[in-house]
Amino acid sequence: MQLQSIVDLPQLAIGYDADNEWLYVDWKGEHDPDTSQACCLLMLESLRAWPCSKILNDNSNIIRTTMQLREWSMWWLEQMREAGLQHLAWVLPRHLISREGTEAAVRVIARPHVATFDDVASAYVWLQQRPPVQPCPLGS
Repeated sequence: MQLQSIVDLPQLAIGYDADNEWLYVDWKGEHDPDTSQACCLLMLESLRAWPCSKILNDNSNIIRTTMQLREWSMWWLEQMREAGLQHLAWVLPRHLISREGTEAAVRVIARPHVATFDDVASAYVWLQQRPPVQPCPLGS
């Protein structure tokens, strides 16, 4: 997967995958609610700058998180949907505190379509099988 770098920070890297016409987001290190929100806002900015209907959201490199899906998360997902996101493949952190709570929250999200995975390979295959909703330009 060749990526054009959009954001490259110690806690987050975002790249555009031209072959698949989606954004790849690689979360790293430790995250709390504040850093999670800041990184989510960077994802939103990146999606607006590089409009795509799909994101591979890789949390497998997070070593500790206290993130939980809350009201703010639902607002953010709505903003992402309005920016064009239709499918989000979410690779969960290996050390997730409450997988059951996360899975339950994801089930009630109608749009965008969010699916959770334990590994990047499965998320990649699932995302490739989703039809593109809009062409993804080369960015601005």
